Amino acid sequence: MSLAQDHQTRRDLSPNDLEAWWLPFTANRAFKKNPRMISRAKDMHYITPDGKQILDAVAGLWCCNAGHNRQPIVEAIQQQAAELDFSPAFQFGHPTAFALASRIAAMAPADLDHVFFSNSGSEAVDTALKIALAYWNVRGQGQKTRLIGRERGYHGVGFGGISVGGIVNNRKFFGGLLTGVDHMPHTYNRQEQAFTKGEPEWGAHLADDLERIVTLHDASTIAAVIIEPMAGSTGVLPPPKGYLKRIREICDKHGILLIFDEVISGFGRLGHAFAAERFGVTPDMICFAKAVNSGTVPMGGVIARKGIYDTFMKGPDHAIELFHGYTYSGHPLAAAAALATLDLYRDEKLFERTKAVESRWMDAVMGLKGLPNVLDIRTIGLVAAIDLASIPDGVGRRAYEAMDVGFREHGIMLRITADTIALTPPLIISDNQIDELIEKVKKCILAVA
Repeated sequence: MSLAQDHQTRRDLSPNDLEAWWLPFTANRAFKKNPRMISRAKDMHYITPDGKQILDAVAGLWCCNAGHNRQPIVEAIQQQAAELDFSPAFQFGHPTAFALASRIAAMAPADLDHVFFSNSGSEAVDTALKIALAYWNVRGQGQKTRLIGRERGYHGVGFGGISVGGIVNNRKFFGGLLTGVDHMPHTYNRQEQAFTKGEPEWGAHLADDLERIVTLHDASTIAAVIIEPMAGSTGVLPPPKGYLKRIREICDKHGILLIFDEVISGFGRLGHAFAAERFGVTPDMICFAKAVNSGTVPMGGVIARKGIYDTFMKGPDHAIELFHGYTYSGHPLAAAAALATLDLYRDEKLFERTKAVESRWMDAVMGLKGLPNVLDIRTIGLVAAIDLASIPDGVGRRAYEAMDVGFREHGIMLRITADTIALTPPLIISDNQIDELIEKVKKCILAVA
């Protein structure tokens, strides 16, 4: 046996002890009794240790937009690891991170042209919130400390992110969180919006609740509003038509920064580099992560408007302008992977392909309407959500069982949130694979009817 074959054999062996790893967002006891193990991946599929192919219906975790183990990205990571493994981002830099920042800034709308790198979406959100607070402080308006999020919003798992976020289980175990935070209502109403393709017609008026919050607290105390253009982890909630533009207008009226959390919607998921472009709304900051390098090496960041960056560029040239950062900000391997990924998106026209296939995708997913226990389906871009009726006294069990049976019996990986199935396949999905995916999802739903 060659060294390479021996390495592959050892890598594919199932571990003999599952206890040491405390898995995140996972029912650990159930998993360790009957684990769902993955050992390899390629293009649209994961592969189990016993060689079974699993169709990836969720792009890993909303992140592998270019598909899995794409050779140009793999080679870029290998080459970078051989040349420069790490370079400190405090007081030093390396060319790859600067090249990437320029590429991302060029893709972002309007004057969003300065990039602050982090290592995840959670860190990106906390970075944006800190920049917002520091911005007003530098401008002599340090009393603007209040942050406004939204019910059902997901902004990662840092203390800042769960404070402005609005998902109950992500908040309730962790004390009082940040003070001075308020929340707008979410935008979903099944009675008015059920089985909508794209942006719902109903719901733009919900943005006006921001005026109520401003009246309650006074604009002089509010630093920023943060929202997902398309709420993702809560179960895919596309924004109502006109909603985001109204939020932008209210923020402008009252001198409040607007932050878009595009950790999920960025880099092609909705047919554009950023959802801000699709919806014609320019925020003051954009948070990104996940698909920036197709999930290969942890990376995130914040894109800030020129005016925000320039506000900090005062005082002595040798003085630090923003006391914030991470050891791995702009990590060489992550940056190299991102540059290769952006090349793939461009060369294969994957953003354009998402727009071209969106209508077919929507029709295919809506074909699941009428199946047992399907209460609603929502679609936008290359995203869909299917709400299933909960089992009495067992909220989340039906979707969990659909996910489990999908992996074990039907060869598909699903993402679930409570009793919602979310579908977010890699952007490279073919027409035939769309049909295959929908047929597999149908079997999963019928299996738990």
